[in-house]
Amino acid sequence: MKKTLTLSVLILTLIIFLASDALAIPAFARKYNMTCKTCHSPFPALKPYAEEFAANGFVLKDQDAPRYFLDTGDPELSLLRDVPLAFRLEGYVTYNQSNLEKSDFNAPLLLKILSGGAITKDVAYYIYYILENGEPGKIEDAWLMFNDLFGSKLDFTIGQFQVSDPIFKRELRLTKDDYYIYKIKPGISNVDLTYDRGIMINYGFESGTDITIEIVNGNGIGEGVANVFDDDKYKNFVGRISQDISDNFRLGGLAYWGKEEKESILGGFTTTNDLRMLGFDATISFEPLQLNFQYLERKDKDPFFLKDNPNIFYSGPSKDISTRGAFSELIYRPDGDASKWYGVALFNWIESDLDPLNLKQLGIHFGYLLRRNIRLVGEYSHNFTDKFGKMSIGFVSAF
Repeated sequence: MKKTLTLSVLILTLIIFLASDALAIPAFARKYNMTCKTCHSPFPALKPYAEEFAANGFVLKDQDAPRYFLDTGDPELSLLRDVPLAFRLEGYVTYNQSNLEKSDFNAPLLLKILSGGAITKDVAYYIYYILENGEPGKIEDAWLMFNDLFGSKLDFTIGQFQVSDPIFKRELRLTKDDYYIYKIKPGISNVDLTYDRGIMINYGFESGTDITIEIVNGNGIGEGVANVFDDDKYKNFVGRISQDISDNFRLGGLAYWGKEEKESILGGFTTTNDLRMLGFDATISFEPLQLNFQYLERKDKDPFFLKDNPNIFYSGPSKDISTRGAFSELIYRPDGDASKWYGVALFNWIESDLDPLNLKQLGIHFGYLLRRNIRLVGEYSHNFTDKFGKMSIGFVSAF
């Protein structure tokens, strides 16, 4: 049943896509009749102009998009003339992925069908459907944003999004390697800084200060039961502040407080895990170099959900688990946004009371823009913790 539904959604999306005039270039570039390099350097990495475009509900303040809406004769109806759609397709040839000592045609690794744009003045949406690792498809990002509420710089977003989006967007990184500290889940905890359901409130000051508050379910974006998606009675809270120190330097901080409830791994009783995360981040940019840095500390009181049951003897890991980690990403674009090639070095470090979470890994990535929307890439990563290297060559395309 699930496979049939997945196939039906994909076919329907393809029909809509082919029925529109979206075949030539990605949706936002088509809408404004402009090159991808206006917003990306290289794609999918965003330039400051693109960050402003997204924060403004996918509307450029200094340009108009003629014939974007249908003229229905009803001033209370905002109907898009064409559904804005785009594809992202990527694949690789890999060697020693997951330390298996074999080569693999890892293509296609990922297919995304993306749609987003302004529904009406100061209301925007963004959604994408993803097929990854050969698994049945699912919807990840899916949200509605109300921009500039009450005539201020206050934005309100509701739906599915990544908790880490206000800091560094994982989906926009250039490397195949991930920002692994965002994905850490000690024990059997469901909480990390990737996808969740909730609300996000952003406010930007003229001083270059941005404040974000998020309230999320705290258990990811799995299936709901009887239209209920949160699997406990608690909500988790995220606070984020970012300050532009200069045109070349930005500094930010993050605080996360949460509580989750579930059945213990020992079975027979339900208990809670209190957790907190504190971190700071920075971006330093002097063309042709850009340095992104994130540090994060996490404390889980009981990620195996063992406490408050004196009748059970337990001799496993400590109930209190501390995890800390960071990533540092250096991007080199020799000719700025006009570069045909670029390089990235990404170092991931994680140190935890739970040894399987520990990681020290350095990745080196090179890319060449065959076209603005087609990248040929090569990447080598060395895992110093488990002492193995992996490599891949492939492509990333958007159309």
